Amino acid sequence: MKVIAIDPGYERVGIAIVEKGKEGKEAMLFSECFKTSAKLTLPERLALVGKKIAETIKEYGPDIMAIESLYFSGNQKTAIAVAEARGVILYEGACAELPIYEYTPQQIKVAVTGYGKSDKKQVIFMTEKLVTLPKKVTSDDEMDAIAIGLTCLASVRK
Repeated sequence: MKVIAIDPGYERVGIAIVEKGKEGKEAMLFSECFKTSAKLTLPERLALVGKKIAETIKEYGPDIMAIESLYFSGNQKTAIAVAEARGVILYEGACAELPIYEYTPQQIKVAVTGYGKSDKKQVIFMTEKLVTLPKKVTSDDEMDAIAIGLTCLASVRK
C-alpha cells in the first residue's frame, strides 16, 4: 500500500510518499517541503499547492491519501488560509479518487511515539527509527508528512 501524506499549509506543505515495507520497516519513496512565495496572492499560492499535489499523485500513483486535520491556536487569519489549502489538497485527492484519511496531531504522536503529548524532537526521533530515509530530512513540515504517512500505514488495513 502506497500513501501520499500531507502536512497542509499554503506557505509550506510537507509531502511524503511512503509505503508498506518488508520486515517491519516502512519505505519512503519521496518527501519534500513544498514552498510558495509570500509575494504571491493567496489564490495563486493555493493554485500552486493544488498543482504540486496533483503532479505528485500522478507521478507516484498512491493508493490512499493521509492528511493532518486542522487545529490551531492563535492567528485565525492563518488558520483560515490553512483550511483553504486543506480544501485544495482534499479536492485533488478526491479528483484522483483516493480514499482520504485525516489524523489529529495527537493521533499522529500516539502512532509514532506511543504517547499523545510527545514533543517535536520525540516525533522526529521515532520517525527516523520507523522509516528508511534515503536523504536527510531537515524540514519539520516534511518530517510531519512522513509521520502522517506512518500513522496511516499503521491504522489502515488494505
